[in-house]
Amino acid sequence: MNFKDIISLFKQGKATANSHLKNLLEIAAADGGLADEERRFLEYIAQRKNISLQELKDLQADSSAVPFEVPKSEREKFSQLYDLVHMMSVDKNIHSEELRLCELFAIKFGYRKEAVHELIDAIRQSIENWVGPDETLKAVSQKIKLYN
Repeated sequence: MNFKDIISLFKQGKATANSHLKNLLEIAAADGGLADEERRFLEYIAQRKNISLQELKDLQADSSAVPFEVPKSEREKFSQLYDLVHMMSVDKNIHSEELRLCELFAIKFGYRKEAVHELIDAIRQSIENWVGPDETLKAVSQKIKLYN
């Protein structure tokens, strides 16, 4: 792998991270505002994805240039959906528009439409019980047929 390939992978990772943060911002804003808990969660995810606070602020100010990206791996799809559901739940007030957006993202990620509601409920339960995304994925994939 040459230097150009490494830079390309880095840019791809940054683009995927920006798309994920944009999706999280959409969930956070769906109920009409950005609660303190939602802001802190966004900052945590940004840090986890190596996005600076300034880059996050820039994204909040204008995310129109960031295209939607479907995560490449099944693990990353689930991890991003887990984060989206966590964002919806973090302020303890689940708005119907937030739930609708989570369902829409799940379908865009390739999950079966018939399984989405049960999947989101399982993720919400895991979050309430402090169970992480990897353990949750193992549990739900045994119970729910996630893909066609």
